[in-house]
Amino acid sequence: MHIIVLVKQVPDTAEVKINRETNTLIRDGVPSIINPYDRYALEEAVRLKEKHGGKVTALTMGPPQAAEALKEAVSLGADEAVLLSDRAFAGADTWATSYALSMGIRKIGAFDLVLAGKQAIDGDTAQVGPETADMLGIPFVAYVRKVEKVEQKSMVVERLMDEGYDVVETSLPCLMTVVKEINDPRLPSLKGKMKAKSLQIKPWSAADIGADPDNIGLKGSPTQVVRIFPPAPRGQRELLSGSIEEQTTAVVKKLKEQSLIR
Repeated sequence: MHIIVLVKQVPDTAEVKINRETNTLIRDGVPSIINPYDRYALEEAVRLKEKHGGKVTALTMGPPQAAEALKEAVSLGADEAVLLSDRAFAGADTWATSYALSMGIRKIGAFDLVLAGKQAIDGDTAQVGPETADMLGIPFVAYVRKVEKVEQKSMVVERLMDEGYDVVETSLPCLMTVVKEINDPRLPSLKGKMKAKSLQIKPWSAADIGADPDNIGLKGSPTQVVRIFPPAPRGQRELLSGSIEEQTTAVVKKLKEQSLIR
């Protein structure tokens, strides 16, 4: 069973700063990590490999330093790592990113399953998974919380919903995005760390994966960030003090004054 895991290197900070001229994240001086949701996808891939055999390939698109995220993926159990890195990929929106990833997957070759986290914490769009599946022409299942059964040509999984879960059967190959309820990611093993330390990752360029220049980077992005701004404050704010009971009484009084409650 060959499982490809899509991982993304994201800033390890809650205080995201924006370059007002380029409308992009300022990453200089900010430590980076594997997108937390992708760690659950990687862990599930390794568990499936341990149970059913095969191999796990970690795939990412990003600048040269994204190789560090791939090395971490190897230390966590991935067998191989592929980095798509080219200035031509810069400025890509989710559509152009998905196109590049789909072309990278095609170059990797035959696979049974593609896993990814439900979304990236820096963009929060949850679009790359389904878009990549669409470009590959394979089934897609979102918010997978449990893998129930794996057969040669199909899988049965539980998909998390607002009120419970669905049991979904899908043919293979397919692409799935997972939620954190699916497992508890492991820590890197000593053997994995040693393998990652000696790993040499040769980036694949746009030409290497046969990408159409019109479909990648800023040129291939149908959406662009025109302006970024904080929401304008609305209304007046008042800070209440005192005990919980006193604050509750004050809130109720003000709501009654504004005829919001009776």
